Amino acid sequence: MSHTSGTSHPTGLSRRGVVAALGAAAALPLLTSRQQAAALTPVTPASAAASAVAPAATVTAAAAPAGCATGITLAARDAAAFASLGLGTLSAVPLPGTPARVSVRDGDTEVAVLTTGARTVRLTGPERTFVENKKPVTDLFARERPADWGTSPEGGSWSTVNGADTDYSVRPGVGVIVLSSANLSRHATLRDDAIGDADIRADGSFDRAPTGAALSFALSFGYQDTKNHYRARLVLTPTGTAELRVEREQADTVTPLAPAAALPGPSGDSPWAIRVRRTGDRIEARAWQTARPEPADWAVDVRDTAFPRGRVGVRAVASTGATGLPVRLGVTRFSVTGASWTAPPSVTHRDWIRVLPEPFDGTWTEAVERTVRGWAGSTAPDVLAYAFMFVQGAPPVRAPALGGARVLGEVGYGPMTAAGTRREGADFHECVGLPWTFPVGGTSPAGADIWRDHLDCSGYVRMVYGHHAGVPMAAGDDPTRGALPRRSHDQSRHAPGVTVAESAAAPPAAPRLHVGDLLFFDADESDAGEIDHVGIHLGTDHEGRRRFLSSRKTPNGPTAADLGGPSVLDGDGLYARALRKVHRL
Repeated sequence: MSHTSGTSHPTGLSRRGVVAALGAAAALPLLTSRQQAAALTPVTPASAAASAVAPAATVTAAAAPAGCATGITLAARDAAAFASLGLGTLSAVPLPGTPARVSVRDGDTEVAVLTTGARTVRLTGPERTFVENKKPVTDLFARERPADWGTSPEGGSWSTVNGADTDYSVRPGVGVIVLSSANLSRHATLRDDAIGDADIRADGSFDRAPTGAALSFALSFGYQDTKNHYRARLVLTPTGTAELRVEREQADTVTPLAPAAALPGPSGDSPWAIRVRRTGDRIEARAWQTARPEPADWAVDVRDTAFPRGRVGVRAVASTGATGLPVRLGVTRFSVTGASWTAPPSVTHRDWIRVLPEPFDGTWTEAVERTVRGWAGSTAPDVLAYAFMFVQGAPPVRAPALGGARVLGEVGYGPMTAAGTRREGADFHECVGLPWTFPVGGTSPAGADIWRDHLDCSGYVRMVYGHHAGVPMAAGDDPTRGALPRRSHDQSRHAPGVTVAESAAAPPAAPRLHVGDLLFFDADESDAGEIDHVGIHLGTDHEGRRRFLSSRKTPNGPTAADLGGPSVLDGDGLYARALRKVHRL
């Protein structure tokens, strides 16, 4: 949403009126967690107007719970901590290099950096930590794939090993593995190598009862490769018995971690569920026929430390001597709940990004000084806070001034196609389900309901910088550079603000990269030479890598994590190679 004249939304309120109404209606959390809301901070949305922000409220914060929290934490502070935020005489000192910048200082302390031609201001504020952990996954195989398993809804793509490509397929509601010969295992794993603690479940059945020798259906975890992994293996015999075996395969040697647990009920071709809960070095497992209630007790409870992290997936095998082949295992559900990465991406710094009502013209004025002083020390949501309020686990916040439209909270990238891929096309106003009038391009309809609660990469940038931070937006392209265009390619050419660094065929050196800058990528090899993705620079992570936020198809929504490719600008990953331009709004 823009706060320039001529921009409106369906209620006819000004942007400032919407911000005030939203602030009065809902407190916005600075920390969200999938398992708990520890350390919620009641704050008022930041206005992009030049008036001073209200004094910062006392922050109640807690450390991110180990291995589970996704969100933003502030270090605990008492009232005495705010005494150091009282500003004396401010001076504006030009900085060398391009783009032209001014450092605002209180003595030797840098308070803010303003860039000539840009609205965004980098301020020094309370230290924050941004953490993103693994999103829960439930794959019900609602797609159709003739020769692989495609991509799970939130867990990334499936990798298949052993057998022909056509031994793995998906028809709506079932992932199929064909066992065409005995003593040859088939593996399907999610391409996420960093999963540590997790609660995993797989439901499946064979299309016929075993004959000649046993059939096995296993849930694999801590998976390194076919010869190094854990598995909870359901063994079904021709005599109708069933047992659960928890094993470690290491360097092609199989070691039982516990005695086999006999399971009640006939086996045959009945549907079964296998569940594993892993916490640290503890492994608990059980299996049951899905027609019966899930047992209360774990059939196996052991400890082992060989593989502290790895992929999760499914394994199937027909034992030596099995007859009646081929036989098909049909998996109807695969879920990963309560999971965590062993080292979730974490970014800690003191940079806060706020937006001026007009581009800075290079002159330090009393009006600009009043705005900067009003921002100093404020913990009202800034650009980065708003950006993180759309990642996994973020709770929904609705705006009464927009008829109760959901303007914050976890969103996806786009609806799923029949093949299991994600459609792109969800802009910010389609995400909230409202038509919108723009200063450039007129009115755009709300869009079909399929786009509700979704944002593609450029729609995510417009939601954060436009709707919440007040940068003007265009309905489509805007060659005048007066408003933020709709698509990433057009944003890279015509977004308002200034270019920080650019290179046509290789990642540009960007020594003056700021937190909050837009990053443009040529990530799709099918249209090499054309910008096709955009993100927001988040800062340097715990491993010293420059990390960014963007909405992506594989993780299904806004993320700063590495599922489907590292969200970092360093190293040799896809986005590190594909960066082409840095831009400051």
